[in-house]
Amino acid sequence: METTDVLVIGAGPAGCIAASMLKQQGYNIKMVEKEKFPRFVIGESLLPRVMDHLEEAGYLEDIKAAGFQEKFGAKFLRGDEVCDFNFSDQFSNGWTWTWQVPRGKFDQILSNGAKKMGIDLEFETAVEHIEFNGTDSVTTVVDADGNKKEIAAKFIVDASGYGRVIPRMFNLDEPSNLGKRKTHFTHFRDLKRPGGIDGNRITVVVHQTRVWIWIIPFSDGITSVGFVGDPEFFADMPEDPIERMKHIIASDPNTAERFADAEMMFEPRTIEGYSISTKQLYGEGYVLVGNATEFLDPVFSSGVTFAMESGNKAGKLVGKFLAGESVDWETEYTAYMMQGINTFRTYVSTWYTGELHEIFFSANQDAEIKKQICSVLAGYVWDLENPFVKKHEQAVKSLYKVIELNKA
Repeated sequence: METTDVLVIGAGPAGCIAASMLKQQGYNIKMVEKEKFPRFVIGESLLPRVMDHLEEAGYLEDIKAAGFQEKFGAKFLRGDEVCDFNFSDQFSNGWTWTWQVPRGKFDQILSNGAKKMGIDLEFETAVEHIEFNGTDSVTTVVDADGNKKEIAAKFIVDASGYGRVIPRMFNLDEPSNLGKRKTHFTHFRDLKRPGGIDGNRITVVVHQTRVWIWIIPFSDGITSVGFVGDPEFFADMPEDPIERMKHIIASDPNTAERFADAEMMFEPRTIEGYSISTKQLYGEGYVLVGNATEFLDPVFSSGVTFAMESGNKAGKLVGKFLAGESVDWETEYTAYMMQGINTFRTYVSTWYTGELHEIFFSANQDAEIKKQICSVLAGYVWDLENPFVKKHEQAVKSLYKVIELNKA
């Protein structure tokens, strides 16, 4: 039987950040990842907030060396209307840029960095069973050849992403209070990419009130394009994934001219019903991080931000706990994480009702309010000095009402 201080399940951004924070505190870390890297995963547009975590965890220089597309803001389109957010104009103090990344390469850089730090990482190793005995645990894992072994750990960090190992194993999953969405996406060889900043920044297109498009350019000439909306939007479209993508690309002028004849780098994929929640974020002997906690929606690229934020916070708290210090998991972890999650939840829900569209595309935007909203879009959703964070739902709803009254 192997023994370790902390077992980290999953080698994505949440797991790598958590493992690094624990390694820095002197703990022995074992990581197991059920897949072989590099592997494809969606979630390609980062937010400036993650730069803090990449730097603190020791991964920033390796990511810089990769030459990913730098991201300085986001452009939103609705018909002929344009709303630009530049991170340099945000309210909060913090990073004013980040990257757009092919996640397979990005995640592999992180996992390679973890191994360079001396973290023991095994790929193609899946968790089959976990037995808790107080805070200690014994986890049975199985490799690609079917070989099994047991790993004894003082604590488990579940960073298993959509695999949601502990939530599914111990019946912790709960449905999200957000509506069900469906996503159809692929990567294109982007030969008609516009010049200048418009060709390099992420663009979010309002296709219909409850349907939107992401356009995320990478530095290698490839661009990720995805349509997101209620399942009904896709109901009468071709069943064939390629023909379906061609059909919806042709349905919007922002994608038709640029991508109608573009080469698809892989057969388009569909994800449905991805929003999910959990009954609790921690328990005796474990903590959940990343998408093993809660996933909202891809619209504001919050997923990787929550992954790294939770990995950073959990790594520090687990280290503190193992050192014999008192940890108030409810206040220091759950309440903290839910502050950010609930802030983004407000922006996601009002995006799909159309209220946020009216705010973004209002004719007379208040410069200070736009800075405050920009900070949210940059991922600084724990800055309680920002009224659009501290009282997020009230602030967004009130601003929408003012805009509507001014139209009357």
